[in-house]
Amino acid sequence: MNITDVRGYALSSPIDPPQTRRFHAGRRRLLKRDVVLVVVETAGGTRGFAPAGASSSAMREYFDGASQATFADVINGPVADEFEGETIDEIEQAHAVVAAMDLPERLRNQVKSVIDVSLYDLLGKEVGAPIYQLLCERHGTTPTPELPLYASAGMYMELEGYVRQAKLLDDEGFFGYKYRPGIGPEDDRRIVERLDETVDLEIMADAHTWWKMDDRSYGRETVRSLVEHAAEHDVYWVEEPVEPDDYDGYRALSGDVPLAGGESEESAAGLVELGRTGAVDFLQGDVRHHGGFSGCWNAVEFCIDRPVTFVPHNFGTWLGLIANAHLTAAAPQAELLEYPVFENDPVLDSSDEPGMYPFELAFDIVDETPDIDTGVLTVPDGPGLGIEVNMDVVEDYPFVEGAWTEFQYDEVSS
Repeated sequence: MNITDVRGYALSSPIDPPQTRRFHAGRRRLLKRDVVLVVVETAGGTRGFAPAGASSSAMREYFDGASQATFADVINGPVADEFEGETIDEIEQAHAVVAAMDLPERLRNQVKSVIDVSLYDLLGKEVGAPIYQLLCERHGTTPTPELPLYASAGMYMELEGYVRQAKLLDDEGFFGYKYRPGIGPEDDRRIVERLDETVDLEIMADAHTWWKMDDRSYGRETVRSLVEHAAEHDVYWVEEPVEPDDYDGYRALSGDVPLAGGESEESAAGLVELGRTGAVDFLQGDVRHHGGFSGCWNAVEFCIDRPVTFVPHNFGTWLGLIANAHLTAAAPQAELLEYPVFENDPVLDSSDEPGMYPFELAFDIVDETPDIDTGVLTVPDGPGLGIEVNMDVVEDYPFVEGAWTEFQYDEVSS
């Protein structure tokens, strides 16, 4: 592949008017969602695409003082300088180029991710095969292109809001419903109880807010009691109940209810390190953050014949959904995929609104609607990613500086 052009486009999808969600320690303001679209073009005019920068669970940027626009600048500057005019015969060759770049580790991992995904898209288009087929051929696996989805929604609502949303998504046929607790320990318990009483789909609790409450973060005993309570109600997993690097905290909680984590790890190696703790039952890599298909495959292989299942994190656009779907379709002992539910989702049949907040760019970034029927995604079998990117989004969604979300904490009385 003779690379002639490398471009990064920072895009923003405003939440207008901004939304404010009350949680136990304050308020969370939702202002916009950011995406970086990376495009790598060859001498023949073929373009490979990759999504980046939708968010990480810890709300961290790639390095201090950076923004998504900074990442796009890095793609358009030093990354373009390294790759434009070069011939890449093997994707591993591109990894070596990125590894030699003078960048902070987290940023270097992000660059590796988008280069890997875009080159796989190009390779698939070159040979006329979907990425999941390329991965299966490389690793000797059998494809599973039909993937059950769990719906990812439920952010800081009144109790019955969670119940109503879960019922709507249950009716849509999703495997599970993942929600964000953090509205107070007693209310968090009541959410679990009401969902257990009223819906049939599996329940996952994404508990990252428990440790994001500044001086009012839940203490260890509170977290322990909430995890034990979740186990009593057969919660499918509790995700990120402690800070991402608190491996001892994960170990202390393991055994009560299945635990999930990994999306906040800075690298593919970090994913495997978390898996080696033996404390997580579900390892959540993401091709956008953990070295693309190549980096995530290390975590996929780690999970084989171990009591831990690879389930990709995916909380961004339909482009990110399809990229992670190709990985999952090729991975042995993995089939479940996260489907974030935003407002006005064209896939859903519900006459009511089960989405979290507006994120129109999530849908508009591709030209077609994913093939989803009763909660099951059929992965595109066209060349590469198998979908067409809508380049009009570059003009339609100009980047807006500033944070995409803000946590505003209540004062703690003395």
